[in-house]
Amino acid sequence: MKKITLIVLFVGTILSAIAQTTEAESKLKTQAAVDTTSGWKKGGTITTNLSQVSLTNWAAGGQESYSVVGLLSLFSHYKKGNMLWENYLDLAYGTMKQGEADWMKTDDKFDFTSKYGQKASKNWYYAGLINLKTQMTNGYNYPKAAGADPISKFLAPGYLLGAIGMDYKPSESFTAFLSPLTAKVTIVNDETLADAGAFGVEKATYDEFGTLLTHGKKTRSEFGGYARFFFKHDIMKNVGLQSKLDLFSNYLNNPQNIDVSWEVLVSMKVNKYISATISTHLLYDDDIDIVVKKDALGNPTKSVKSKVQFKEVLGIGFSYKF
Repeated sequence: MKKITLIVLFVGTILSAIAQTTEAESKLKTQAAVDTTSGWKKGGTITTNLSQVSLTNWAAGGQESYSVVGLLSLFSHYKKGNMLWENYLDLAYGTMKQGEADWMKTDDKFDFTSKYGQKASKNWYYAGLINLKTQMTNGYNYPKAAGADPISKFLAPGYLLGAIGMDYKPSESFTAFLSPLTAKVTIVNDETLADAGAFGVEKATYDEFGTLLTHGKKTRSEFGGYARFFFKHDIMKNVGLQSKLDLFSNYLNNPQNIDVSWEVLVSMKVNKYISATISTHLLYDDDIDIVVKKDALGNPTKSVKSKVQFKEVLGIGFSYKF
């Protein structure tokens, strides 16, 4: 965990340095022009990536496969005087079919953030933030056997976070939100998963004969400190880099075990409608059990804590920005 924390802090320092460089370049270009923009600013990006493998009398062997991944990123900002209100919604869904197997989910994301700020000084805002993360459909351990139970659902888990602090915004490319007062609620809105103690909630209790005494709790509350770093910039012509890093420390239980969520997206534009994207997501949560063994139906039989989760998605396909 110490290594992860050091890496994350190192990356945050680098992003801050890059942002300051970007701000300096922007000042030279604008030559101290005054920002008079106010009102709504809206936009977004839609990306769809498709892939297919078809085999006919292929002596070397293999399996036919189909996959599709869709991404939708929307933003809506309102600025008036010293007030700034920023809203973001990121949706992603991916599915794949290989050979005779059923379609399986490869990506599923719902991430909404709303941040309100009042300017305190040149680059600082008094700010409050709300964030909700979950998924849209059931998730399973694959390969999935008939009758296997889902290991995740909509709002199982869901993560609701509310924070009050300061927002540092030296440029349009970089922001750093720092909050010493943050409430985080983990939601497991499914009785079976809650009874199993999934995603860190308190599991069900049973007597010595296996009779259920109390169901597992469907929520888990934490209070601590939170930091969010966001960087978005075109690092070269037609190549954009976006990075979002969330850190949370629970004051009430093992504050040294910092929850980490680090997302990176590199987008390379071929032309107006064709693009390639590489996205990664690193997660670490000391309260989440990771399945290491499962039975014939795909249900977990052994889990361990404190494992780093990592996801990488590479796609080439249709992209439209508005």
